[in-house]
Amino acid sequence: MKAETEQVHWLVFFNDQLLLEKKDNKCVLPLGVQPPVKPLADTTIHSITTPMGQVCKAFSIDEAVDENEKFFMTGLRASYDCLPYSQYQIAGKAHEILHWDKNSNFCPACGTPTEKREPIMKKCPNCGNELYPAISTAILALIQKEDSLLLVHARNFRGPFHSLVAGFLETGETLEECVAREVMEETGLKIKNIKYFGNQPWPYPSGLMVGFIADYESGEIKLQEEELSEGRFYTKDHLPELPRRLSLARKMIDWWIEKQK
Repeated sequence: MKAETEQVHWLVFFNDQLLLEKKDNKCVLPLGVQPPVKPLADTTIHSITTPMGQVCKAFSIDEAVDENEKFFMTGLRASYDCLPYSQYQIAGKAHEILHWDKNSNFCPACGTPTEKREPIMKKCPNCGNELYPAISTAILALIQKEDSLLLVHARNFRGPFHSLVAGFLETGETLEECVAREVMEETGLKIKNIKYFGNQPWPYPSGLMVGFIADYESGEIKLQEEELSEGRFYTKDHLPELPRRLSLARKMIDWWIEKQK
């Protein structure tokens, strides 16, 4: 545990807005012994440990901080474009823990107020139920057909970009079964040769994206209209607008484009 005299990075959130410091024409997480803004007296300050073992501090505030010469606030997604990647990662973890803390004040089994026992564990003093941050697992499916790949536009996308078929893992199925089911449900296509590609934490607010590559086997595209507004196979020379580079979906698409060269 870090002593209170040591400087730590501070992760201060108002909803999904993250407080950043302007430093040497860059933006970074605030660093100091004391928080960059004063938390309210009853605010819980969380200790967040990075993958490298460094301890940071995180807390939520009730109103946004106005931009000034030293600080400004930006969305967590937007912070990817200016923060060092290691700091963006810890900001994502902090956001997930703050979201969990806000939404786990009562036991889902008996309704009793919970008590925090460990950094990421709360316990019900009445029935003993333990609560940990829950992660929602979703798959991404890159479907190849000869020299083309399947791209879709979901109705919940904020913008005209197209991406990969995606969906949430259901109870009792493997990740590969989820891939086959989601592709069939959303596009009517049967696929084969499902292979793991990679995964990515997705802290919006608490997800894990798991990517798979698969080959088209049979069927005609029949979109699940309540989910998708567009979908078809594209060659690398005629691609629509693609997702931003922070996403695993974009990394998978870029991998496929490189493979076509």
